[in-house]
Amino acid sequence: MSITVNIYYTGKNGSARAFAQEMEQSGTAQKIRAEQGNLRYEYFVPINDSETVLLIDSWEDQAAIDRHHASAMMNTIAQLREKYDLHMRVEKYTQAEENQNDKEFIRE
Repeated sequence: MSITVNIYYTGKNGSARAFAQEMEQSGTAQKIRAEQGNLRYEYFVPINDSETVLLIDSWEDQAAIDRHHASAMMNTIAQLREKYDLHMRVEKYTQAEENQNDKEFIRE
């Protein structure tokens, strides 16, 4: 069962966007995407909040998340969070069974 973690990084004076840009430009985000069990690692900017960046981070299972959390990559991320003085709000979701009734509302 896959797990998706939404992490809202909030800072001041554009620091959350600068953090996400450094994660991408340094190759750190790409290294995370290449980790065993990672399904998705993407940053988004909310239209109504210029000081927040949303990370959508999906993994095959909890074991994959645990491996990621135990990796040296977490030290890099923690250092960047400190550098940009970011605060976080986290939501964690597991994949639900597909509901046939929902399909009528989805345009593919």
